[in-house]
Amino acid sequence: MRHRIAVIGGGPAGLTFARVLRRHGYPVTVFERDPAPDARPPGGTLDLHEQLGQLALDKAGLLAEFQALSRPEGQAMRILDTDGTVLRDWRPRPDDRANPEIDRGRLRDLLLGTLDIRWGRTVTQVVPGTSDGALVRFADGRQEAFDLVVGADGAWSRVRPAVSSATPHYTGVTSVETALDDVDTRHPDLARLIGDGSLAVYGVNRALVAQRNSGGHVKVYAQFRAPLDWHTNLDPADVEALRSTLLALFDGWAAPVLELLRHGGTFVHRPLHVLPVSHTWPHVPGVTLLGDAAHLMPPLGAGANLAMLEGAELAESLAGGPDDLDDVVRAFEEQMWARAGRWAKITTAGLERLVSPDPAEALALFDQVQPS
Repeated sequence: MRHRIAVIGGGPAGLTFARVLRRHGYPVTVFERDPAPDARPPGGTLDLHEQLGQLALDKAGLLAEFQALSRPEGQAMRILDTDGTVLRDWRPRPDDRANPEIDRGRLRDLLLGTLDIRWGRTVTQVVPGTSDGALVRFADGRQEAFDLVVGADGAWSRVRPAVSSATPHYTGVTSVETALDDVDTRHPDLARLIGDGSLAVYGVNRALVAQRNSGGHVKVYAQFRAPLDWHTNLDPADVEALRSTLLALFDGWAAPVLELLRHGGTFVHRPLHVLPVSHTWPHVPGVTLLGDAAHLMPPLGAGANLAMLEGAELAESLAGGPDDLDDVVRAFEEQMWARAGRWAKITTAGLERLVSPDPAEALALFDQVQPS
């Protein structure tokens, strides 16, 4: 098999697909719209599950390197009441590697390795079924044809319209992200409050979550139910106005918890969108999707894990399957849809319980998923 294969998107799904395919000796072209790996902040931390993301890294031959970079202690989870009372304080065993954390930037660098990425190539459209295969059109006016185009380009995928008319819809829950740097030195009280992993506080229709990254960096997420345009009258450059708005939303919560917002720097608005829970499409020869492009779901620890495993599985199927790309991709899609549909139902229900009129729902959900 020496088919012309392209993957659109240099995130965890696309890079895992490319690494596994290359490991089996097959060429693949990766297109990424960012002009360079460090063109924008890589995001927060990911917990890679033993039977999902870690399995994908094993297929790519990168598991040992991941284990050296990951933070098993980051699996720790502490839940507070809005008055500051500690409700749960779970800490992993020293040998527990079920879901260790890794910064997205470190994972990206691990997956990049020596891959040849076409940086700064923004895809505008994919046209399947031309006489030369699936045609990829770029913002700079160029175009290239491939036997298979894999869309791993995220929530607002430019590849998705080639196979599906579905578009993400707003969940009703918004997340506003801020961050603290050098927390152990500059904010030791908050460092102790957060612990080694994550801290969560759940109230009526809102939550505050803080997650440790490496190097003393902490991501903070204020989550609440609101209309999509709740921030229309706020100047995104006016940090203090945004801070005041958020503090008002969480008025009455314990002072140490609110310090997470008082010391945050910039605030980034991230409304949570999802695709339909059971998103599928009629098979289109020459084009398929991975990860958020295929099954965007609430960010509750499953998305990146599924995306990476899908990338690894598709690559292995292409490397070990028959020459008929169509049969291989069709079988992969059926498998992906079934598994992703199950996870989409779980995460959608989870979001409803975590940002709920009844904060006890969040606590009960945590007790279900954490080991005793």
